[in-house]
Amino acid sequence: MRKLVSTLLAASAMGLAMSGPASAHDGIEQTRRIEFPDLQDGRHALAVDLHTHSVFSDGYVWPDIRVQEAKRDGLFAMAVSEHLEYQPKIKDIPHPDRNRSYELASAAAAVKPDASGLAAEPLAVINGSEITKITMPAGHINAVFIQDANALVKGDALTQLKEARKQGAFVFWNHPYWLAQQRDGVAKMTPFHEDAIRQGLIQGIEVANGADMSDEAMAMALKYNLTMLGTSDIHGLIDWDYDLEHGAQRTATLVLAKDKSLESVKSALQAGDTVAVYNHNLIGRPQNVEAVVRGSLKVDIGQPMKNTTVVPVQFTNDSPINFMLQTAGPESFYDEGHVFTVKAHSSFTVLVKNVPDISKLNLTVEALNTYVAPREHLTLTLVDPTPGE
Repeated sequence: MRKLVSTLLAASAMGLAMSGPASAHDGIEQTRRIEFPDLQDGRHALAVDLHTHSVFSDGYVWPDIRVQEAKRDGLFAMAVSEHLEYQPKIKDIPHPDRNRSYELASAAAAVKPDASGLAAEPLAVINGSEITKITMPAGHINAVFIQDANALVKGDALTQLKEARKQGAFVFWNHPYWLAQQRDGVAKMTPFHEDAIRQGLIQGIEVANGADMSDEAMAMALKYNLTMLGTSDIHGLIDWDYDLEHGAQRTATLVLAKDKSLESVKSALQAGDTVAVYNHNLIGRPQNVEAVVRGSLKVDIGQPMKNTTVVPVQFTNDSPINFMLQTAGPESFYDEGHVFTVKAHSSFTVLVKNVPDISKLNLTVEALNTYVAPREHLTLTLVDPTPGE
């Protein structure tokens, strides 16, 4: 709408950013939460992490800690994905039933009737396993939404993938650029993976894993129609791996789901309706990234300042990430450069100059912290949803 209070105009003229109420998002416990607004078409942007580890493979914490972290981070769901072949703690923590980690995590996630605080946070836990081959191919591959991890323990990678498909799993290729298996850090398609993709045994690929991202993995996702994923691949503590004190969040995936159910999450994963969240960046197909950005960013066009043709425009960011924007249309600003940042859960006002017809004013921006192809950012035009008010 076109209603901006005088204090906002004054602050804009001084080149200041106006932030929304700070109390709702003060402190690490709020800024770490990966909670995005619903999309304009009614779908939900649900944050999930489909690659985690505990002491039941090579992680450093009990499954309960993984659950507590996921709740603190505002995740809708997390997957338990212990290594199948790599079990360095098996002598200390013997577990003939490979579903045990999942069972413990599920029990820890259950919300009891008298729960309060963090314990009352809902969290869905997904059963999964990581096929773990030392060399490439096959490398590391996650199967989630499995029914029985025990049935995946034995056999070569192809046998394991076929068993995962039999169980109705969603399967994705982990960190194909990992230095331990790709010395140059460049993701490359192999005949094994290409054949598995052709057979429908692999449906996704990590484009971001922990502190890393890969243009080459993204290119492969686009070429082979693979679902793009961001995961933490967490082994230690989230609080150790991410600078939460300064606004960082874990690497995760936004699943654009029709409803808040695991069935809808799985359907969206299979359809490729995802956006990876990595270091305040959004990575995905153009239509998916645009849907998330449009659900997060709003513009409010004001009336020209007195005796001028300069128009204040307020950007409001309802997401947990900062948006770095660059003007991409004919518009220019009186009080800002061509690149500006709208911080998470905040508003920012710019003064747009030389506006011949305010009724036709819109702003075309390039979101520099989005990737819709390798080294390519999303460009979109933002329009005031309630012009003339």
